[in-house]
Amino acid sequence: MAAVVPPPATSRIPPREDLNPLHIAQLQFDLAADYLKLDPGLRQWLRTPRRVLEVSVPVKLDNGQVRVYTGWRVHHNTSRGPAKGGIRYHPNATLDEVKALAAWMTWKAAVVQVPFGGAKGAVACDPRRMSRGELERLTRRYVAEIRSLLGPQKDIPAPDVYTDAQTMAWVMDTYSVLSGRDEPAVVTGKPVGLGGSHGREEATARGLLIVAEEICRLKKIPLRGATVVIQGFGNVGATLARLLAERRARIIGLSDSRGAVHNPRGIDPLRAQRYKQRAGTVAGMPGAPQIVADELLALKCDLLVPCALENQITLANADRIRARIVLEGANGPTTPHAEEVLVRRGTVVVPDILANAGGITVSYFEWVQDRSGWFWTAEEVAERLQAVMRRAFAEVVSTAEKYRTTLRRGAYILAVGRVAEAALLRGQFP
Repeated sequence: MAAVVPPPATSRIPPREDLNPLHIAQLQFDLAADYLKLDPGLRQWLRTPRRVLEVSVPVKLDNGQVRVYTGWRVHHNTSRGPAKGGIRYHPNATLDEVKALAAWMTWKAAVVQVPFGGAKGAVACDPRRMSRGELERLTRRYVAEIRSLLGPQKDIPAPDVYTDAQTMAWVMDTYSVLSGRDEPAVVTGKPVGLGGSHGREEATARGLLIVAEEICRLKKIPLRGATVVIQGFGNVGATLARLLAERRARIIGLSDSRGAVHNPRGIDPLRAQRYKQRAGTVAGMPGAPQIVADELLALKCDLLVPCALENQITLANADRIRARIVLEGANGPTTPHAEEVLVRRGTVVVPDILANAGGITVSYFEWVQDRSGWFWTAEEVAERLQAVMRRAFAEVVSTAEKYRTTLRRGAYILAVGRVAEAALLRGQFP
């Protein structure tokens, strides 16, 4: 790979950092559109969400009271296929965040050549304070409210932050009951017993592993013995830690929403997971002293993998990052200003729309299996995922070399070009 040069100064980046995720997503798109010299009308078309639905979600709580939550479902662009994107439950969810996440899904699907457009959904709630019964009632009412947008050939949700296979089972069942027919292909990330795909639960982490192997090979960093810090020890982070440890990488730092731990000699991810299941956090686990969460990102390491939420690496801490590679497991964890700082210091940033695209790839596999009624083995899923991720990585690297820019710009140029081509081929109706 040719030397990656720092991105040129651009008037599009404001003098003070803007942490609004929608503004960041639009900036990333605009910079790629500049490289591609998109027509102004087409640029505006691809920049704007196709549809936005905001709903009230009244839920009867266990104490008999009714509480009304706010939910959203956003379709960003469907030029390349049905809308696809997760549903997250989080107390800090906002419409701008959902719009940004939907846009990132559009570009992510295009990077890995999956025939989907981008969507995202969210309900502003705190699932950690809700019972299983309350979460089921919330999910079913939310699905009933957004049902007009959903469908196996219209919009296919998936799990995201604080949602899981059980949540998707409720989504599928609610949609099927309201439709009067069984529709397993309306959602992905379901339990295998309900038409889910083998390998879906670990798909995002396995995709991250494949990209980690490719970038380490490119930068001549042996994965065996490489030091790794993972922010966000949820499903993706915990699975990735296990997969990396199996390849003899050394996990030296972990964190979750309640604390962070560090051991330069290495942390056993299986022991960490067992401890978290008992204590609810990795903080306090034996053999790994607790550190301040901000210190975790500043640990010297080969691979830093932010798997939490957006805006984790910003101007406020970018100059303290000492990782050789930042592999974005979450969506939007690095701000544009922060990335400029990192690139100038020689840190390679592997963008979210490539790095964590294993999830949408295996979601596509699940959708295909549900629609055909023919299911694959875990080995077949893993083999197909590896082929998709390796091809996408090579195409992003090639595009970055061609335009002499960063991997993120290369990924966006590739993705935006593909979506623009599809939009132009379809034409505007009427």
